[in-house]
Amino acid sequence: MYMNVFAIVQYMFWTYLGIFALKTLRDAPVDKSKITEDTPWFRRINLGENKYRNTLGTVAILIGTGSLAMIWLYTLKSVRYLILNKGGRHLTFITYGPFGKNRIMKVPVECVCSKESRKIARVQLPIKVKNTMMHYMLDMRGEFKNPMLFDSTAGLKRTW
Repeated sequence: MYMNVFAIVQYMFWTYLGIFALKTLRDAPVDKSKITEDTPWFRRINLGENKYRNTLGTVAILIGTGSLAMIWLYTLKSVRYLILNKGGRHLTFITYGPFGKNRIMKVPVECVCSKESRKIARVQLPIKVKNTMMHYMLDMRGEFKNPMLFDSTAGLKRTW
């Protein structure tokens, strides 16, 4: 929840900064006669020129949108619970949603591949689900109710 609030605040900040740069930066020509070698670089340029104004505005909006997208993708790929369903043929991934709601995905066990061993992973265990983009991240600080069962189902490294 805190990460999503941070992402939204960052998005609003960078978007406001970009719109401010696009709308309010005015052309203020630099007096070439007052420029010496000791003049700092920011006194030598005119931020109101179209190339600087448009670049600053566009970059700020892209940074805001990019940070929002990256944080939301991280949230969507963080596993809250990993449950082995009755019968042992399917796993249920419960992940966080952007606005606090859970997302539930049922996957066959043979479509899940662990990229590392549970014993080797320190902070997060990357788990790949077949035909999905990116890896799901399982936090290693969580509780493994039956570690041997996890190692023989979701914790296996499979090749497709």
